[in-house]
Amino acid sequence: MIAIHDLVKHYGRFAAVDGVSLEVKSGEIHGFLGPNGAGKTTTLRMIAGLLKPTSGRIVINGHDLAIAPETAKASLGFIPDRPFIYEKLTAGEFLRFHAGLFGMNGNGLGDRVREMLDLFEIGKWEDQLVESFSHGMKQRLVMSAAFLHRPRSVVVDEPMVGLDPRGARLIKDVFRRMSERGVAILMSTHTLEVAQEMCDRITIILKGRIIASGTVNELLGMAGNADDQLTEVFLKLTGGGALQELDEII
Repeated sequence: MIAIHDLVKHYGRFAAVDGVSLEVKSGEIHGFLGPNGAGKTTTLRMIAGLLKPTSGRIVINGHDLAIAPETAKASLGFIPDRPFIYEKLTAGEFLRFHAGLFGMNGNGLGDRVREMLDLFEIGKWEDQLVESFSHGMKQRLVMSAAFLHRPRSVVVDEPMVGLDPRGARLIKDVFRRMSERGVAILMSTHTLEVAQEMCDRITIILKGRIIASGTVNELLGMAGNADDQLTEVFLKLTGGGALQELDEII
């Protein structure tokens, strides 16, 4: 479970995030949408503990991030939009290094590493240096690391960028399987068809504030036309915000 309450992040007098509240329940895939610069990545980085909020409260699986940061982060998986990987490690070494950060050890670790590599269909490259991987393979390796320690909640920033159709389908299947096991997933994406297909609920942010939240059908109803696709609804609600996959300034 992920819950944020009245989250605010200021850079000087500019409010990148301005009073955002949302909740992702166990077993739910929650889409977090908005045009570039709306505050999505800033919000996700605060949830992951990489940015300190100006004010507000973040609760991860019942643990207040400000009061018990280590406990909260230990139950969270994070997949950033620009993952950093030690490319001179093999895939197996990278996952074992990641496991060490979470205090994972013991005889079962090797089996868990192979399980995750196989899940993301990169098992046969376990002993290959990461520097030889394609972008899509690196993306899948980062995702396998995020799920390695069996987190109860996962935050994902743009999971489909750089993936081919087969890789995108694999990620959709894995995310759905994880949600069926009770994992709460908060996912930012510019691919609105993916959000419409995958997400149980969707929240739309614009200029640092939440402007709409609900199921896909509820959002279609807000836009006044149940026959619209989510793309048209998004454009109506955001006033025609840009949909290009550009890096956010904030």
